[in-house]
Amino acid sequence: MAQAQHTDGTAVAGSSGLVLPSTPFSRSADRVIAWMGEAASWLWTILMLLIVAQVILRYVFSIGSIKMEEMQWHIFAVGFMLGLAFTEIAERHVRIDVLAEHWPQRRRLWVELFGILCFLLPMCAIILWFAVPFVITSWQLHEVSAAPDGLPFRWLLKSFIVSSFALLALAGLSRLSRVRAALRPGH
Repeated sequence: MAQAQHTDGTAVAGSSGLVLPSTPFSRSADRVIAWMGEAASWLWTILMLLIVAQVILRYVFSIGSIKMEEMQWHIFAVGFMLGLAFTEIAERHVRIDVLAEHWPQRRRLWVELFGILCFLLPMCAIILWFAVPFVITSWQLHEVSAAPDGLPFRWLLKSFIVSSFALLALAGLSRLSRVRAALRPGH
Protein backbone atom coordinates (compact mmCIF):
# COMPACT_ATOMS: atom_id res chain seq x y z
CA MET A 1 0.00 0.00 0.00
CA ALA A 2 1.16 3.52 0.64
CA GLN A 3 4.02 2.71 2.95
CA ALA A 4 6.65 0.15 2.23
CA GLN A 5 8.17 -1.67 5.17
CA HIS A 6 11.82 -2.47 5.71
CA THR A 7 12.58 -6.05 6.65
CA ASP A 8 12.94 -4.90 10.26
CA GLY A 9 9.33 -3.61 10.20
CA THR A 10 10.06 0.13 10.18
CA ALA A 11 8.05 2.31 7.83
CA VAL A 12 9.63 4.14 4.93
CA ALA A 13 8.28 7.24 3.25
CA GLY A 14 5.49 6.99 0.69
CA SER A 15 5.33 9.21 -2.38
CA SER A 16 4.35 12.16 -0.17
CA GLY A 17 7.72 11.89 1.57
CA LEU A 18 6.04 11.40 4.95
CA VAL A 19 7.04 8.47 7.12
CA LEU A 20 3.81 7.27 8.71
CA PRO A 21 3.63 4.30 11.05
CA SER A 22 0.68 2.00 10.62
CA THR A 23 -1.91 1.62 13.36
CA PRO A 24 -4.29 -1.26 14.03
CA PHE A 25 -7.13 0.89 12.67
CA SER A 26 -5.21 1.93 9.55
CA ARG A 27 -4.25 -1.66 8.77
CA SER A 28 -7.88 -2.80 8.97
CA ALA A 29 -9.30 0.17 7.08
CA ASP A 30 -6.60 0.07 4.41
CA ARG A 31 -7.20 -3.64 3.88
CA VAL A 32 -10.93 -3.00 3.19
CA ILE A 33 -10.17 -0.05 0.92
CA ALA A 34 -7.44 -1.93 -0.95
CA TRP A 35 -9.81 -4.85 -1.53
CA MET A 36 -12.47 -2.50 -2.92
CA GLY A 37 -9.87 -0.72 -5.05
CA GLU A 38 -8.52 -3.96 -6.48
CA ALA A 39 -12.06 -5.20 -7.21
CA ALA A 40 -12.95 -1.88 -8.85
CA SER A 41 -9.80 -1.99 -10.98
CA TRP A 42 -11.42 -4.79 -12.99
CA LEU A 43 -14.03 -2.28 -14.11
CA TRP A 44 -11.42 -0.62 -16.34
CA THR A 45 -10.87 -3.87 -18.22
CA ILE A 46 -14.62 -4.35 -18.59
CA LEU A 47 -14.97 -0.74 -19.77
CA MET A 48 -12.25 -1.17 -22.38
CA LEU A 49 -13.86 -4.36 -23.71
CA LEU A 50 -17.26 -2.67 -23.83
CA ILE A 51 -15.85 0.28 -25.78
CA VAL A 52 -14.13 -2.03 -28.26
CA ALA A 53 -17.35 -4.04 -28.70
CA GLN A 54 -19.37 -0.88 -29.27
CA VAL A 55 -16.89 0.47 -31.81
CA ILE A 56 -16.99 -2.82 -33.72
CA LEU A 57 -20.79 -2.94 -33.60
CA ARG A 58 -21.11 0.66 -34.73
CA TYR A 59 -18.49 0.86 -37.45
CA VAL A 60 -18.47 -2.71 -38.75
CA PHE A 61 -22.13 -3.69 -38.37
CA SER A 62 -23.78 -0.22 -38.21
CA ILE A 63 -25.47 -1.11 -34.93
CA GLY A 64 -25.70 1.56 -32.23
CA SER A 65 -26.87 1.07 -28.66
CA ILE A 66 -27.87 3.70 -26.12
CA LYS A 67 -27.64 1.06 -23.39
CA MET A 68 -24.01 0.34 -24.28
CA GLU A 69 -23.16 4.04 -24.28
CA GLU A 70 -24.79 4.56 -20.90
CA MET A 71 -23.13 1.43 -19.55
CA GLN A 72 -19.76 2.95 -20.47
CA TRP A 73 -20.26 6.08 -18.43
CA HIS A 74 -21.85 4.10 -15.59
CA ILE A 75 -18.77 1.86 -15.38
CA PHE A 76 -16.45 4.87 -15.67
CA ALA A 77 -18.31 6.69 -12.88
CA VAL A 78 -18.26 3.69 -10.53
CA GLY A 79 -14.59 2.95 -11.23
CA PHE A 80 -13.62 6.57 -10.66
CA MET A 81 -15.65 6.94 -7.47
CA LEU A 82 -14.43 3.68 -5.92
CA GLY A 83 -10.87 4.58 -6.87
CA LEU A 84 -10.89 7.78 -4.79
CA ALA A 85 -10.27 6.04 -1.47
CA PHE A 86 -7.69 3.67 -2.97
CA THR A 87 -5.66 6.59 -4.35
CA GLU A 88 -5.69 8.18 -0.89
CA ILE A 89 -4.24 5.15 0.90
CA ALA A 90 -1.81 4.40 -1.93
CA GLU A 91 -0.70 8.06 -2.11
CA ARG A 92 -1.40 8.15 -5.83
CA HIS A 93 -3.53 11.28 -5.83
CA VAL A 94 -2.20 14.59 -7.03
CA ARG A 95 -0.08 16.36 -4.43
CA ILE A 96 1.44 19.76 -4.92
CA ASP A 97 4.12 20.00 -2.27
CA VAL A 98 6.15 22.80 -3.78
CA LEU A 99 6.72 24.43 -0.40
CA ALA A 100 6.17 21.48 1.91
CA GLU A 101 8.79 19.27 0.31
CA HIS A 102 11.47 21.50 1.89
CA TRP A 103 9.86 21.62 5.33
CA PRO A 104 10.87 19.48 8.28
CA GLN A 105 8.95 16.21 8.73
CA ARG A 106 7.13 17.38 11.87
CA ARG A 107 5.76 20.54 10.18
CA ARG A 108 4.62 18.47 7.19
CA LEU A 109 2.82 16.11 9.57
CA TRP A 110 0.96 19.05 11.14
CA VAL A 111 0.00 20.34 7.69
CA GLU A 112 -1.23 16.84 6.78
CA LEU A 113 -3.26 16.68 10.00
CA PHE A 114 -4.75 20.11 9.29
CA GLY A 115 -5.60 19.15 5.71
CA ILE A 116 -7.35 15.95 6.74
CA LEU A 117 -9.30 17.57 9.58
CA CYS A 118 -10.19 20.83 7.83
CA PHE A 119 -10.61 19.77 4.21
CA LEU A 120 -10.82 16.03 3.47
CA LEU A 121 -13.12 14.86 6.26
CA PRO A 122 -15.46 17.91 6.18
CA MET A 123 -15.74 17.60 2.38
CA CYS A 124 -16.69 13.93 2.73
CA ALA A 125 -19.21 14.78 5.45
CA ILE A 126 -20.84 17.54 3.37
CA ILE A 127 -21.05 15.37 0.27
CA LEU A 128 -22.53 12.49 2.30
CA TRP A 129 -24.98 14.87 3.98
CA PHE A 130 -26.39 15.91 0.62
CA ALA A 131 -25.91 12.60 -1.19
CA VAL A 132 -27.86 10.38 1.19
CA PRO A 133 -31.26 12.07 0.62
CA PHE A 134 -30.43 12.37 -3.10
CA VAL A 135 -29.80 8.63 -3.31
CA ILE A 136 -32.81 7.75 -1.15
CA THR A 137 -35.07 9.76 -3.45
CA SER A 138 -33.58 8.03 -6.48
CA TRP A 139 -34.24 4.62 -4.89
CA GLN A 140 -37.82 5.57 -3.93
CA LEU A 141 -38.54 6.70 -7.48
CA HIS A 142 -36.78 3.66 -8.99
CA GLU A 143 -35.05 6.24 -11.17
CA VAL A 144 -34.27 5.19 -14.72
CA SER A 145 -32.51 6.77 -17.65
CA ALA A 146 -34.37 9.57 -19.42
CA ALA A 147 -33.05 8.31 -22.76
CA PRO A 148 -35.24 6.02 -24.81
CA ASP A 149 -33.92 2.47 -24.45
CA GLY A 150 -31.56 3.65 -21.68
CA LEU A 151 -30.53 1.70 -18.61
CA PRO A 152 -33.22 1.06 -16.01
CA PHE A 153 -31.15 1.22 -12.82
CA ARG A 154 -29.99 4.83 -12.44
CA TRP A 155 -30.69 4.62 -8.69
CA LEU A 156 -28.03 1.91 -8.36
CA LEU A 157 -25.39 4.12 -9.98
CA LYS A 158 -26.23 7.01 -7.65
CA SER A 159 -25.73 4.70 -4.65
CA PHE A 160 -22.02 4.66 -5.40
CA ILE A 161 -21.82 8.34 -4.47
CA VAL A 162 -22.53 7.41 -0.87
CA SER A 163 -20.33 4.32 -0.78
CA SER A 164 -17.38 6.02 -2.45
CA PHE A 165 -17.34 9.05 -0.15
CA ALA A 166 -17.86 6.81 2.89
CA LEU A 167 -14.77 4.86 1.76
CA LEU A 168 -12.88 8.12 1.18
CA ALA A 169 -13.79 9.26 4.71
CA LEU A 170 -12.56 5.90 6.01
CA ALA A 171 -9.30 6.43 4.10
CA GLY A 172 -9.02 9.90 5.63
CA LEU A 173 -9.56 8.50 9.13
CA SER A 174 -6.97 5.81 8.43
CA ARG A 175 -4.41 8.39 7.35
CA LEU A 176 -5.36 10.61 10.30
CA SER A 177 -4.61 7.74 12.72
CA ARG A 178 -1.22 7.27 11.07
CA VAL A 179 -0.41 10.99 11.19
CA ARG A 180 -1.40 11.16 14.87
CA ALA A 181 0.82 8.15 15.60
CA ALA A 182 3.73 9.86 13.82
CA LEU A 183 3.20 13.05 15.84
CA ARG A 184 3.35 11.25 19.19
CA PRO A 185 6.52 11.82 21.19
CA GLY A 186 9.13 9.22 20.38
CA HIS A 187 8.47 9.14 16.63
